[in-house]
Amino acid sequence: MRVLVTGGAGFIGSHVVEALTARGHEPVAYDLRLDPGADVRDGAAVARALAGVDAVCHQAAKVGLGTGLADAPDYAAHNDLGTAVLLAAMAEAGVRRLVLAGSMVVYGEGRYDCARHGVVRPGPRAVADLDAGRFEPRCPECGAWLTPGLVTEDAPVDPRNVYAATKVAQEHLAAAWARDTGGTAVSLRYHNVYGPRMPRDTPYAGVAAFFRSALARGQAPTVYEDGAQRRDFVHVRDVAAANAVALEAGAEPGVLTAYNTGSGEPRTVGELATELAAACGGPLPRVTGEYRLGDVRHITADSSRLRRALGWRPEVGFPEGVREFATTPLA
Repeated sequence: MRVLVTGGAGFIGSHVVEALTARGHEPVAYDLRLDPGADVRDGAAVARALAGVDAVCHQAAKVGLGTGLADAPDYAAHNDLGTAVLLAAMAEAGVRRLVLAGSMVVYGEGRYDCARHGVVRPGPRAVADLDAGRFEPRCPECGAWLTPGLVTEDAPVDPRNVYAATKVAQEHLAAAWARDTGGTAVSLRYHNVYGPRMPRDTPYAGVAAFFRSALARGQAPTVYEDGAQRRDFVHVRDVAAANAVALEAGAEPGVLTAYNTGSGEPRTVGELATELAAACGGPLPRVTGEYRLGDVRHITADSSRLRRALGWRPEVGFPEGVREFATTPLA
């Protein structure tokens, strides 16, 4: 297949290009880093790029929590307007296969169980609790502390920040495109992707990049809250392989199919910081007890649907991936 990879020079997109090439496909990287005119918001430029293309792997996006609501117009322009322009051009060009870079942020908080009320959906954590160092979410019914579990694709979406809202909108746009064109659309809801070429510590970088950058400067990684936040850290090469498998397999026409894309091995943020520090030979993490409004406490994936449906399996284990990440330069 000839595959247009938007964001194909970026962190994940560049690995997707490599994975597709290794499997005998012809990826075409479409990225502002390669060509200032390669903007997904430019309908004419996108239409030219789609000539002769069989499928699209849409990785281009503005990522991360951002720095506040002031970022909202920029996020919506890059993520949602850009996706809408791309989908309109695909409809016109007759390209009917799409894989979208989705995100676990669409869920808000992850799955939680209350000993008394079963599975519940906690609201945003109270500032009074956070100020007092009580970081676990409470049951919305009885106020008891909750036990985290694995979130499935059937969980309702509950975006807690601007970036998350744009990722939900991207999925809705892709679903509308699939219904209108009869195309196949897959959203891979990435969990915490890390690995080579991860961007440096900008306001939009992931926590792994922040830790790695601090250690490169000889500084201790700064860990918010108490470090017990649960995440699913999945290696970028495994994510790239999932994109290739999803493109090859396709999906049910006319609908959007979502798959959690994670390692299946929950780890804490503190574990990541400690493992990286050891691998780098750097100072131990500094746990601050500070917090950021909008952060979720626990979000870990049940990725079994992707494994069952497409036969995908993550291959890079956490210790191996962290050791590699500790020694590779950041972008």
